[in-house]
Amino acid sequence: QVQLVESGGGTVQAGDSLRLSCAASGRTFSDNAMGWFRQAPGKEREFVAAINWSGTNTAYADSVKGRFTISRDNAKNTVDLQMNSLKPEDTAVYYCAGRWGTVILTKPGGMNFWGKGTQVTVSS
Repeated sequence: QVQLVESGGGTVQAGDSLRLSCAASGRTFSDNAMGWFRQAPGKEREFVAAINWSGTNTAYADSVKGRFTISRDNAKNTVDLQMNSLKPEDTAVYYCAGRWGTVILTKPGGMNFWGKGTQVTVSS
């Protein structure tokens, strides 16, 4: 099993930046595709960004493309999400997730393990 712990959330103003980090422990991390998802109050959990096992392939939701960057460091067992030009609509709980496979998936149902989430609040 892989355990995931997110950090870096907080309250910022529109236009600011935040960097979320996800630390993994347990089973081998480098074989897993990883992703970030988010869930706002009253809404379904949605895909934000994903990265394949080697970090050579990434995918982003249209709503964050050009503003967010996902990266990973397999030596440190971490996956980061750099969020720039934040908007109030980015307010949500952000979850790190992984799957038993090397290929990116963008559906929450395709992920096998999850962190508990970190709150991001963007004020206007």
